Amino acid sequence: MRETPKPFWSPLAAGTVLGLALLVTFVISGHGLGASGFITRLAAQSSDWVAPQATAENSYFGPFMKAGAPLMSWITWEVLGVLIGAWLGARGAGRISVKVERGPSITPTRRIGYALAGGALVGFGARMARGCTSGVGLSGSAVLAVAGFVFLIGFFAAGFAVSMMMRRMWQ
Repeated sequence: MRETPKPFWSPLAAGTVLGLALLVTFVISGHGLGASGFITRLAAQSSDWVAPQATAENSYFGPFMKAGAPLMSWITWEVLGVLIGAWLGARGAGRISVKVERGPSITPTRRIGYALAGGALVGFGARMARGCTSGVGLSGSAVLAVAGFVFLIGFFAAGFAVSMMMRRMWQ
């Protein structure tokens, strides 16, 4: 690992590359970006490994199993590519380390608890919205879907409100 990590990309450069990646994804696969569908497919497959009959009869997971091999979807390969690309990018920039980012007035355990609770709420919200930030927000907005813009407005408003409530822990 490098002693001094490379600086982060500028927001303009990162946004431009993200927009181009989204365009290429639409052109090549016919799908936009997304990730939350992978977790659902992984849950359906895991449920099938443990209780195949109950999974097949389940009104939520059953259709995934009926369609066949839930993990052989394009979204699985996208998520694996994101994980591998993130690791390669972080390694190349000298930014791989094991640590808990936190403010001075919060313990690592409490910070991890907040992160898990926040992740669970975002995951639940993504299923309720029928897509995650990249699926509904970016890909939806890219095709001018009203739901994409409504999602982004709600996502940023909620993020701003929660950041104001949690701000004192980071100071």
